[in-house]
Amino acid sequence: MPPLKSLGPGFPVIDSDFQSFCASLGILSVEDFLLHDLDALAAQADLRPSPERLKQGLALVFTIIESMHQPWRNGMEILEDVQKNKRILSTGCEGVDSLLKGGLHEGHVTELTGPSSSGKTQFCLMASAEVAYKHKGLVTYIDTGNSFSAKRIAHSIGQVDKKVLQTVMNRIICYSVYDIFTLLAVLHELEFRLKSQICERDGIARLLVIDSISSLITPILGSNGPQGRGLMTSTGWLLKKVADEYSTAVLVSNHTVSGNHGTTKPALGESWKVIPHTRLLLTQVGGSNCSISIIKHPSLENATSFSLLNHSQFCITYKV
Repeated sequence: MPPLKSLGPGFPVIDSDFQSFCASLGILSVEDFLLHDLDALAAQADLRPSPERLKQGLALVFTIIESMHQPWRNGMEILEDVQKNKRILSTGCEGVDSLLKGGLHEGHVTELTGPSSSGKTQFCLMASAEVAYKHKGLVTYIDTGNSFSAKRIAHSIGQVDKKVLQTVMNRIICYSVYDIFTLLAVLHELEFRLKSQICERDGIARLLVIDSISSLITPILGSNGPQGRGLMTSTGWLLKKVADEYSTAVLVSNHTVSGNHGTTKPALGESWKVIPHTRLLLTQVGGSNCSISIIKHPSLENATSFSLLNHSQFCITYKV
């Protein structure tokens, strides 16, 4: 939990006197605050100078904390939210859309994992072009390896009027990010923008792409001990929060590592695998061919696969 003083900026009533009052009661963080009863704290405030100002601070802190959390929802409310606010975005690849029963789901984190040169970046670019062009939605593209290509985006869109192309390209906002701390800053900035947006479905953020998430997380694992895994977990849950609360589809790419008996598996370990709702595995078959399979999905069976021929263009035919 953040320190209590982090709530101070922008709220004059949460000043040094108020923070000293809380500290005298052992309240140093938001978590400490939640462990205390509001009436008991108000009674303590009555014993101090300027009790009314202290009680205003207490009420304000509880209001801020309450506003930071979504209310409890029952099953019917969640179903209605999915039906009304969560759409399915086509990826620009008919085979993948068919495999996923429509495409990328808003509210979900989808992970595309595979070895180097298996087509992960091409898929991310193609999905971005599709959402910006066909769905008229804004795309936030976080590029961690200098692999973003405006030319490949334009190629995915095809032959269109120059003005249309400019409009589509303006809907894609690309950030170059090379460390986990910058990523967290960008995600928090995105969350702030999403909170400020008018609740309309056209012309707002529909897709968040991180290509690749593993290049930012892998360096902080191992050498940083628990702190590295803590940063990974925080990043993962922030992505899930952005996806769910703002009806955004999140697409991240990940690399693969060696598994048992010569197989491959997604990197980042057991702690990360609970983050994506859907995990897709790209496997090279030979030459320019590879297969894609579902290894995790909330409603579809695993191990559904088909072939990709010439993965640079994602021309797909099903296995027989």
